[in-house]
Amino acid sequence: MNDWTTLGDAVRLGGWVIYPLSVLAVAAMAIILDRAYALWRFARVPRDVADPTARGGPDGRFAGDIIGKLPHQHALCRLARLLDNDKHAPRWRIEARIEATAVQIERDMSRGLWLLETIVTAAPLLGLLGTIVGMMHSFRLIGGDGLVNPAGVSGGVAQALIATAIGLVIALIALFAFNYFSRRVDRLLDELESFANESMGQLRLAEEQRGTPS
Repeated sequence: MNDWTTLGDAVRLGGWVIYPLSVLAVAAMAIILDRAYALWRFARVPRDVADPTARGGPDGRFAGDIIGKLPHQHALCRLARLLDNDKHAPRWRIEARIEATAVQIERDMSRGLWLLETIVTAAPLLGLLGTIVGMMHSFRLIGGDGLVNPAGVSGGVAQALIATAIGLVIALIALFAFNYFSRRVDRLLDELESFANESMGQLRLAEEQRGTPS
């Protein structure tokens, strides 16, 4: 109970800057939870599915067991369905569709990360604003003959320190989350490129076996 009382006092001393900082904290947490679920659900590639031997053979069946093992909107499933549906199309058409699908997948997986990156910058700036406001409040209580209200001065300093600390904590959490999610998206794109290259190689091999020109 004392911990909650201390937290409430800290928020009260932080002043009005705590309210926009709270909005940033809630937004950052919502984005983190949303992206964590999306990447776990639609970008996590099981080991057996990532195995090249499970991706189909030279007969052009690119999807194979992938669609059966992964969610319908999984990134690899989206690419596999494209390759399976367009396997008889010209090579340039397939490559163009692969590139467009990869761009769309990257956009879907990165949704909201721009706001998380903005919070990384905005939270410390708001904390700095709280510092300035708190110090100005303290300076106003200092008269020409010395301290007029020591309790008010200490409260202003506390407001400055608390706002800065909360802003830095929010920025650090958002920064670590942003870097982690960005790396996960980059790794997913590498896996999609590897999958597409291998599937195109299977298509090329199937065409050579049928004697079909590229």
